[in-house]
Amino acid sequence: MPFPESFLEELAARNDIVDVVSGYVHLTRRSGSNQFGLCPFHSEKTPSFSVNPERQIYHCFGCGKGGGVINFIMEIENLSYPDAVQFLARRVGLEVPDDGHDENRGRRARMLELNRDAARFFHQQLVAPAGRAGQEYVARRGIVSMVKPFGLGFAPDAWNALTDAMTAKGYSRRELIDAGLARAGKNGGIYDYFRNRLMFPVIDVRGSVIGFSGRILGDGEPKYLNSPDTLVYSKSRSLFALNLAKKSKSGYILLAEGNIDVVSLHQAGFDSAVASLGTSLTADQTRLLARYTNEIVIAYDSDAAGKKAAQRAITLLQPLDMKVRVLQVPGAKDPDEFIQSNGSQAFRELIERSGNQIEYRLEQAASEYDLTTVEGRGGYLKDAAKLIASLPSSIDRELYGMRAAEKAGVSQGAFEGEVARIRKRNASNAHKQQTRDATAPLKAAQPQSRELRYDNVRSAVAEEGVINLLYRFPERFGDLPLSGGDFSSPALGKLFDALTERLRAGRGISLAVLGEAFSPEELSLLANIIAHDEIPPTAAGDAMSDYIRKIQDEKEKAAGQDDLRGYAERLKQKKGYGGKDG
Repeated sequence: MPFPESFLEELAARNDIVDVVSGYVHLTRRSGSNQFGLCPFHSEKTPSFSVNPERQIYHCFGCGKGGGVINFIMEIENLSYPDAVQFLARRVGLEVPDDGHDENRGRRARMLELNRDAARFFHQQLVAPAGRAGQEYVARRGIVSMVKPFGLGFAPDAWNALTDAMTAKGYSRRELIDAGLARAGKNGGIYDYFRNRLMFPVIDVRGSVIGFSGRILGDGEPKYLNSPDTLVYSKSRSLFALNLAKKSKSGYILLAEGNIDVVSLHQAGFDSAVASLGTSLTADQTRLLARYTNEIVIAYDSDAAGKKAAQRAITLLQPLDMKVRVLQVPGAKDPDEFIQSNGSQAFRELIERSGNQIEYRLEQAASEYDLTTVEGRGGYLKDAAKLIASLPSSIDRELYGMRAAEKAGVSQGAFEGEVARIRKRNASNAHKQQTRDATAPLKAAQPQSRELRYDNVRSAVAEEGVINLLYRFPERFGDLPLSGGDFSSPALGKLFDALTERLRAGRGISLAVLGEAFSPEELSLLANIIAHDEIPPTAAGDAMSDYIRKIQDEKEKAAGQDDLRGYAERLKQKKGYGGKDG
């Protein structure tokens, strides 16, 4: 059974979309009734993410995502529909009626309970005599005081220590496998996924244990073993220790390479450190960071792999309009080693002196060439000119250009000429792309989702117009001479039928009550359609008549073309048609 519509309407009314979205997106400007900010679902520098408080919808003109407040929480928190409803209900203290989703929601809640109990088991093992190996490792790394704040634990060097403990608590084998805590054996049994490792529970910003990361105690691979993606956990959308770092007053977030680096930094007093989990930094993780800070200090290892990872992180962070600095650790392989040798205050001073990402990239470019040779200076200047040409500020271009020209031993004028040439070429390419986009109205009219692409754009544009007016003026257009079968687009036909069915039954239409019946892509399409209000109320009747006429005309044309194709096919089937005897 679905949620009662009266409950969904009240839920949406209590969770104003501007208030909810503002918890994740900084809405920086207004345009008419819309408020705009940087989209949390894709990287951008110019705000294209809009929130309309009158219609209680959001829509991104860049990536096309859109919908109502429930769908926003589904997307941003990676939740199912019933879990998003639960999330919003808890937010406003609203009791959720029995909805028929208990099984799905129960599986998620059960997995979180299992993870919590597993975290307690691992922690108990670390402080018990059996956890001696883990205790020695923690002591050797100097992070004993961090065991409790991080909930550190130890996975015994045994095949069934955790699985036996959890099955004794009533968890099934299937639940342990689904949570990524156990693997199925060849003989039908199961065995522990984590063995003989220091365990780091991964805790989300709401305080739930969603997964685990286990570090090997000695040499061997993999150094870190992470939970697989599950119903409650996604590596690419999670950050280790963000639940702690989000409380920091430092004003920036330190981005470290591994879990042990993060714990060591917190131990030294740097409570804003986080790390990605078993993967390189992802775009989803950078957008997650942007919710909690506007300044990132990259504190990766100083080896070649660390430098490569820093360059990738800069590339991902740059589009988010964040201040990015890169920490370079002299005389040490990583921040922990530097702190052990020089102390926390020296490291704090190192952070304060750390250069921004432009300076770092220029230094890295210089390190790749022999600047004592003509060829080396030429290669460096080409790389530096490309980087500086991409800077939007003319002041930055001049200042960094002076520095690069001096380093390569050429005149500032010559270097500025090369930067100007690259900028001119980039501007020309951008103009050509804009021209191509402007001359491709059919492409511009298509939905962002490939699954919903229109076969007949002329008809689909009219179909969108019908849905727009029907949603905006339901009292005027509740009984139209159309059905979804008349539409060329199955998705638009489905939306139309859903709206008209509700209106004929005397029921209201809103994204809150429509959410469960449509996919996120379909709701994004609907949000895009209803976000436009070019047709004023006085012209709505004439516009609707025009839209209906276009839909019917296009349907007749399509039927005629089908008749012609059928006639041609019958002719081909006649003996001799098109052959030697034809």
